[in-house]
Amino acid sequence: MAENRIDVQRPDAPDLAAYGAAPVGVRTIELVNNDQIDIVAIDPKAPKPDPLPRYDRALTVEVWYPAAEGVTGETAFPAMIRDGKTIVTLHGRAMRDVAPGEGKWPLVIVSHGYPGNRYLLSHLAENIASKGYVVASIDHRDSTYDDKTAFGSTLVNRPLDQIFVLSEMARLGGDGESFLNGIVDSENSALIGYSMGGYGAVIAAGGGVTQASVDYPWGGPHGTLGIHLSGSPTHDALPDPRFKTAIAFAPWGVTRGFWDAETLKGVRIPMLFIAGSVDDVAGYDPGVRTIWEGATNVDRALLTFVNANHNAAAPYPAPEEGREIDPDLGFAPFDHYADAVWDTVRMNNIAQHFVTAWLDSHVKDDKEAASYLELIPDADDGVWALNEDGTPKPEHTYWRGFQERTAKGLRYEVLNKGQ
Repeated sequence: MAENRIDVQRPDAPDLAAYGAAPVGVRTIELVNNDQIDIVAIDPKAPKPDPLPRYDRALTVEVWYPAAEGVTGETAFPAMIRDGKTIVTLHGRAMRDVAPGEGKWPLVIVSHGYPGNRYLLSHLAENIASKGYVVASIDHRDSTYDDKTAFGSTLVNRPLDQIFVLSEMARLGGDGESFLNGIVDSENSALIGYSMGGYGAVIAAGGGVTQASVDYPWGGPHGTLGIHLSGSPTHDALPDPRFKTAIAFAPWGVTRGFWDAETLKGVRIPMLFIAGSVDDVAGYDPGVRTIWEGATNVDRALLTFVNANHNAAAPYPAPEEGREIDPDLGFAPFDHYADAVWDTVRMNNIAQHFVTAWLDSHVKDDKEAASYLELIPDADDGVWALNEDGTPKPEHTYWRGFQERTAKGLRYEVLNKGQ
């Protein structure tokens, strides 16, 4: 059987990619968001129903957390892969259903792409949990490998799911019957999204959508996306102040007209964007770079993997069982995880490094972590110049945390509020 490890650390991984000191636990919880509009039940070709159909929206959520010292538990777990049929066994470091440690930790919500599932960023989730975070990753209904239905449901529900799970995690953090009781600091939370998860993160951060996107016949049926329309009362009320920052990997939408220069001004919290420079799904420039440039009312950064595509840094390494072409998909599931240029583990390690620095800086106000983000824009321009005692010479400009010759093919650019 393939080992399919998600916790690999390459010898050239940057400093903050390393796992933290805390052992990690993981549990699965079930949540229900009652009385939601049932987008899938609406026929966009039929007259608009009045009232709109509603249902109780069930969500499965995987929760990683710092575990008690000395616990032991199962670290392998089953996961569906891109073909929507095959279950593989993944291996990480998080131990199933073990007791949480003593403490209260900031909350991070993780949101996958379309399609995806709650395990797609599991390598990142357990890594940051080991550094003192509670991480909740959502299976978004109508948007997973084996539950891929009307795209309009993803467009409407993605930011609603993200904020609902934030509120539920806060509730469970005060529930004496829950294993989360007393360990969740929901007032200091962050949101991480990939692709459609990144789309949701931009909306949840305050970037309401355009009227043109509300009107798309292939989008939210009968104007249901209008709840996220920029400037509408429903969208103005959506962003949750408990989210202190957001990180968006390859956020989809700007090349399809979901935002413009005016609506992106609505983003309210600092954001880190991570993208490949040849992303042919979300786009780069125009695309992710456009969103980064347009969020002018906040401080934000853009980490670019030069010549990487849409899979840059977000998915775990492709499982061995997905290497054969699937006749139903018309491609190998491998293609959903891998990049043609960059090694996935290498990208994962770099993402773990930057996500750690960004979260610790913006959620924990860690000044030392922030210093890892004070970089020259183009890593290829870095000069390695150290004294014999290891201290930097005046001309040393190499990216902090990276070993000599390892900061290559990367750009890290910063824009401040008002720029």
